[in-house]
Amino acid sequence: MLVHGSCVGIDGAGVLLRAPPGGGKSDLALRLIDEGAILVADDQVELSSSAGKIFASAPPSIKGRIEVRGIGIVTMAYAQSVALALVVDLVAPEQVERMPEPATCRYLGLAVPQIALAPFEASTPAKLRLAVDAVKRDSTRPS
Repeated sequence: MLVHGSCVGIDGAGVLLRAPPGGGKSDLALRLIDEGAILVADDQVELSSSAGKIFASAPPSIKGRIEVRGIGIVTMAYAQSVALALVVDLVAPEQVERMPEPATCRYLGLAVPQIALAPFEASTPAKLRLAVDAVKRDSTRPS
């Protein structure tokens, strides 16, 4: 399944960034990469499922490439594939709820935790890392 978005790996957890064109996906991905995340895919993300998990990767034509506004297409290190842990919808600051209820979205018949963040706020990379930590902690908690 091919989806419009960008994806990075943070401590082994895949994060899918969704927004319309010009919505801040590549910009936020670049800031996360600058802080230690790894590129998975920019602009288009291939999703597949195996063993009850969703995996994200880049289409062959764009592997290791990211669009950097003002510079152009840049080649960098990338992860071949990563298990998707979180979907982040990038929205205007006034659309971010202060205390959101837990939410999920579905891909390939599987639920994935979902949050909404404003892409250009200085704190967004930190908020996103906190959300990834929470998802990872919840996934290891016994049922």
